[in-house]
Amino acid sequence: MLAGLAAVGANESQAASGLLIVCVTQGVLAIVLSLITKVPVKFAWSTPGAALLVATAGITDRFNEAVAAFVVAAALIVLVGLWPALGRLISRIPRPISNAMLAGILFPLCLAPVTAAAQIPMLAIPVILVWLVLARLAPRWAVPASIVLAGVLLAVTVDTSWLNGANLLPHLEFVSPEFDPVVVVSIALPLFIVTMAGQNIPGAAILTSFGYEPPVRSALVGSGALSAVGALAGGITVNLAALTQALTAGPEAAADRSRRWIAPVAGGIADIVLGLFAGFATAFVLASPPLLIQAVAGLALLGALVGAVTAAMEDPDDRLAAIGTFLVTASGITVVGIGSAFWGLIVGGIVLVWLRFRRPARAA
Repeated sequence: MLAGLAAVGANESQAASGLLIVCVTQGVLAIVLSLITKVPVKFAWSTPGAALLVATAGITDRFNEAVAAFVVAAALIVLVGLWPALGRLISRIPRPISNAMLAGILFPLCLAPVTAAAQIPMLAIPVILVWLVLARLAPRWAVPASIVLAGVLLAVTVDTSWLNGANLLPHLEFVSPEFDPVVVVSIALPLFIVTMAGQNIPGAAILTSFGYEPPVRSALVGSGALSAVGALAGGITVNLAALTQALTAGPEAAADRSRRWIAPVAGGIADIVLGLFAGFATAFVLASPPLLIQAVAGLALLGALVGAVTAAMEDPDDRLAAIGTFLVTASGITVVGIGSAFWGLIVGGIVLVWLRFRRPARAA
């Protein structure tokens, strides 16, 4: 997320503010909704949304314009919650297209471990090896262990001058939004789509798969409204969790289904506490080699990339449209100032409609 905020022009203080408000927002949402509904509702920042910001670096270097796009994306999520028909429309986005776009967004970031291994091998290769070994022996610990090792390596190698002048105390910084139509189209619409398709819809589906009735309306309206407010402090979109939702709603949380709501409440408290260290985390991460940070993020997102590619290519009849969406999105192109994620969706949709169109049979 910090890499994504920096990619669209956030300075260190603004990034720390964004990290703090996102942690607090997702924590409060999880605590309140889980306590009220007794459903284990987990919230998180939009991981594919953060990857989108990295992929759209160059669209704008004015954080005020990016914040305006965050506000618009959050407002669209509120609209979906208030207008069920729009939610049904989003859920009808062809699965191959939405997953291919998500894969195209994640792909450049998942290449970072390869690039890091070539450019900073002394730092990157040990992290990759730890991840690889634990991916075989203890998959659940592979990513956390690689993050810890990267932190240790950075603590040993990074110049401690980053502490000088850094604001390590928790603080919020107001960012006045500046609306630019091109930036809104390039960032807000793809951010809205990947948040809905990659987080909110799967998050609700995961709750349903464990036998819960997800409070979709409350979750969308609440997360969208608080995300819009949080955007003014530099925060990106908050949404229903997907991967961690499976942890809080599954048997790992509690054998008794009626008590699993305690897990996201505890997680929400932890989110708020971690948010208090946002200033320290931001100063440390931004002083570190960006490529190593991106490499660790890429390792963490490999599972999401595999899932998106698998889902995109599942139906043989839709694979051509899906690969077209993936290639356009992953290319990083910008046309008339609009980023590749939007064009990937458009191109994939056109190809899909064309291939599915049935030509009238010729007369005998």
